[in-house]
Amino acid sequence: MPPAKRWTLRAIPLLLATLPVAGSAADLPALVIPADLLGTPATKSKPAAVDAKPPMRGTASPSRHEGTEAVGDAPARRRDRVSASRPAPAAEATAPTEPTGVTTVDADRIVGQQDVELVAEGQAVLKRDRSVLTADRIVYREALDEVEAEGNVTLRRGEDRLAGPKVQLRLDEQTGTLDSPTYEIHRISRKGGISRPITGSGEASVIRFEGENQYRLEDATWSTCQPQDPDWYIKAGELELDYDREIGVARHSTVVFQDVPIFYMPWAEFPLVAQRKSGFLPPTFGTSNKSGVELTAPYYWNIAPNYDATLVPRYISRRGLQLGGQYRYLTETMQGTTSLEWLSSDSVTGQSNRAAGSIRHQQNFGYGLSGSLDLNGVSDKEYFEDLSSRLALSAQTNLLRQGVLSYSSGSWWSASALAQSFQTLSGERPYRRLPQFTLGGNRLVWGGGEFNLATEYVRFAHPDANKPEGSRITLNPSVQFPLGTAAYTLTPKFGVHYTRYDLSTPLTVGEESITRAVPTFSLDGAMVFERETVWGGRDMIQTLEPRLYYVNVPYRDQSDIPNFDSGLFDFNFAQIFSENIFSGGDRIANANQLTAAVTSRMIDAETGVERLRAALGQRFYFEDQRVTLPGFAARTGRRTDILASLGGRIGKITTLDAGWQYSPEDRQTERFNADLRFQPAFAKVVNLGYRYTRDVLRDVDIAAQWPLGGRWYGVARYNRSLRDHRVTEALGGLEYDADCWVFRVVVHRYATNAEDVTQAIFLQLELDGLASVGSSPLDLLRRTVGGYGTINQPMADPVFGRE
Repeated sequence: MPPAKRWTLRAIPLLLATLPVAGSAADLPALVIPADLLGTPATKSKPAAVDAKPPMRGTASPSRHEGTEAVGDAPARRRDRVSASRPAPAAEATAPTEPTGVTTVDADRIVGQQDVELVAEGQAVLKRDRSVLTADRIVYREALDEVEAEGNVTLRRGEDRLAGPKVQLRLDEQTGTLDSPTYEIHRISRKGGISRPITGSGEASVIRFEGENQYRLEDATWSTCQPQDPDWYIKAGELELDYDREIGVARHSTVVFQDVPIFYMPWAEFPLVAQRKSGFLPPTFGTSNKSGVELTAPYYWNIAPNYDATLVPRYISRRGLQLGGQYRYLTETMQGTTSLEWLSSDSVTGQSNRAAGSIRHQQNFGYGLSGSLDLNGVSDKEYFEDLSSRLALSAQTNLLRQGVLSYSSGSWWSASALAQSFQTLSGERPYRRLPQFTLGGNRLVWGGGEFNLATEYVRFAHPDANKPEGSRITLNPSVQFPLGTAAYTLTPKFGVHYTRYDLSTPLTVGEESITRAVPTFSLDGAMVFERETVWGGRDMIQTLEPRLYYVNVPYRDQSDIPNFDSGLFDFNFAQIFSENIFSGGDRIANANQLTAAVTSRMIDAETGVERLRAALGQRFYFEDQRVTLPGFAARTGRRTDILASLGGRIGKITTLDAGWQYSPEDRQTERFNADLRFQPAFAKVVNLGYRYTRDVLRDVDIAAQWPLGGRWYGVARYNRSLRDHRVTEALGGLEYDADCWVFRVVVHRYATNAEDVTQAIFLQLELDGLASVGSSPLDLLRRTVGGYGTINQPMADPVFGRE
């Protein structure tokens, strides 16, 4: 006996519950049976679609089945209906692919009556486009556009999968129910240009389909872990999944981790694809020796796609209740953040109304005009030291308060206006600029020259009455003529630095106005030699680049000029190729000097990437220094210390960055630093560092991240002052990556000053795609451990994108 054939029916019901729909079932075409199955010759034309809809086509086995309307045993009257169908255009007959929107029903047995009800039994499969419904038995009612299925029901669309014992769907409305389901719904999360798959899965007593991408579940669970035995999940009495807005809503829910409920939420919204949403965020907690135990319960308000705000009440066990908040905005022309913290009464210090605030705003007014505000302040100088667990904040000495208005012409010139002051937390208070106006330009001139213009007007004020105040006007035009080829360059430069001071508090009697005009000249020459070589088994190009830089600036007496903003530049390779050893505009050093340096590079011949760089340089003086800063002695030597540097990739997984400053007169090392990084793979890094400055510091720095086995990772940093015999900063922690969740615990200790230290503990449980519970140490780890790799792709934190 030949094997039994499966029955296949193609119909035009509209989409399943997971597909968009249109039209109705009222005017579906008649059932069509291929002529070869009816014992009549086949024709090349196909039945035409009624009302431009795809035709209902069917194939059946010639074996007999029960039922008066069985497809394989159609009576003559059925043949009359078949023959009455309109033929399709001839061109359609050659189309090899199935029309979009065609539904295929396939089963071991199909019975029923056209336009009324079709019953498919035995491994029944209903397909439409990317959607597939399988079950032991499928009933389709054309007039109602309704399908029922029972027995091993599975509904798929793409990678999405829903399964249960019984389903009832109203196809045109995309409504219905699926009993006792398990489900997996796959989406893509995109953050920072990185795409990451997110799978939401779980089970329920029932799923109610409420339209395209809309699900309501009862007695349900949801998780981003593997569907089988998830490590964590939300268990909710009622769960709404809205995949249009990509938001889930859980009522009477509990977050369960490793079968242990960790917190209860009577109502909560959460992101289905790791996006921001309004609602209460998981509480965070931490501890430090300054604050004790800290607990926050933030509420996030997603006002609009480009506006959001967060209220952050923070309980500090040793100090009291702190209220905080942050507001962000972003439009086509402006962006900014406003933050505020307030502690009504500090139980440790007894102070009232301890607060901190920040306003940062940038705006483009159009036509080349832009502006910015950066306003920061705290109620007292010890605020960050007492109430912050972050070294970056605790180490601040001045808080900037500044407003800027800038204009760029789009051609060769630009201008700006600035008002600037500071809140000083420690050290000497700087001058305020009230206001500062600048005008600058850069354009080509005759003979291939480059003309540069820098002008400035600034009014200096100081909160101390005994400090001199006044205004400064600066005019600094210059012109340079670059000459040479790819093998050599020679650039002479001429300039004039003119300055006028009008002092409200003169340094000497009768000197309220001071002028200074200083001509400058420099000549910069360099050559490049190349040769082909092999290094580390790769073809390389080695360069040798000698450079000479000569500067001549005549002496001008500047002892009557106050020092508003000048300081001594740090001595390094960038500084030895500059005209002035002073920053700011109050001191122009006399100079008759020559800098000689040589650089050698190893460049990958195939990619052009610089693999290694070495440099050596020194400056030579032909006259004594006569211009100095108050409190600083003039230089007496005729040459500077020797500078040397070596940096680059010295192996496949090893990089080096080292610098050396050596005094030939004292025959001693003045400064030395070296950083060695060993990084064989992601989340595998070891950093070794050493810092030395004669009579100032001698530090060792070790930092690492390394897998410990079994999904555990270790992180550590140890910074010790060998000169002071104390630990400056230390950190140790463990991380565990379980695919759908990550746990971190980090202990941090750092010295805020010579007598005081701050200690903090960070505990974080990050549930991928849902929330981060605890206090995140990620910013700290990235700052302290060079090359640190986040072991899980970070989710989008609803609180302003912070990790």
